[in-house]
Amino acid sequence: MSSEPAPFQDGLTHVLVIDDDRKLAGLIRDYLVPLGYAVELVHTGPEGAERAVAAPWHAIVLDVMLPGCDGFEVLKRIRAKSSVPILMLTARGEEADRIVGLEIGADDYLPKTFSTRELLARLRAVTRRSVIAQAKPAEAPMKELVVGNVRLNLDARVAAQNDKVLVLTPVEFDILAALMKSRGRIKSREALIENLRDREYEVFDRSVDVHIASLRKKLGDDAHQPRHIRTVRSAGYMFINPEE
Repeated sequence: MSSEPAPFQDGLTHVLVIDDDRKLAGLIRDYLVPLGYAVELVHTGPEGAERAVAAPWHAIVLDVMLPGCDGFEVLKRIRAKSSVPILMLTARGEEADRIVGLEIGADDYLPKTFSTRELLARLRAVTRRSVIAQAKPAEAPMKELVVGNVRLNLDARVAAQNDKVLVLTPVEFDILAALMKSRGRIKSREALIENLRDREYEVFDRSVDVHIASLRKKLGDDAHQPRHIRTVRSAGYMFINPEE
């Protein structure tokens, strides 16, 4: 990703809401602003995709049903250039739609029947990692995890394989870090959910599996003959060193 926009300097948590429901988007803004959020509203798919990569947002709330192009297409365009945390917001309730969004790179999913408290809890969870990463001083000492040809810089939140940078979402990075920290030991889905969500709210079980599948694809791994992430039936996942 080239020439990223400079970080915000006002101490607020900046959120972009991409939703054609102007009333709902306005309600989200009115609820979040008094809580220390700066919220910008965009109401079409193409404009949302353009605005999403033009500023260093701490999080994006993205509706699925949008004019111009749908939220899945917007998500693809954002992920081609940015790893900003993205919360999918949609009236659709089918599991298939949730899985599609997660496979493309969303960090979480929230039906439009949400309460404002639930929205806040989920936003806090997905933005916490972004805020902490932006607050790190440039001279902070490097902390790394290295297993085989996979290397994680935990301070800069950069993942690389064979010195090639991997473009991971914040959730994917945290899953990979949790697995690498426990290399050779099983991490259950429940343990991964606790690491990701800080026990603030529940996540449907398949979400972890979808993120694991995405990680495998980015690592060039094979679930049937794993070189990095091994599935332990009825138990969870294990990160292994293919050289051992």
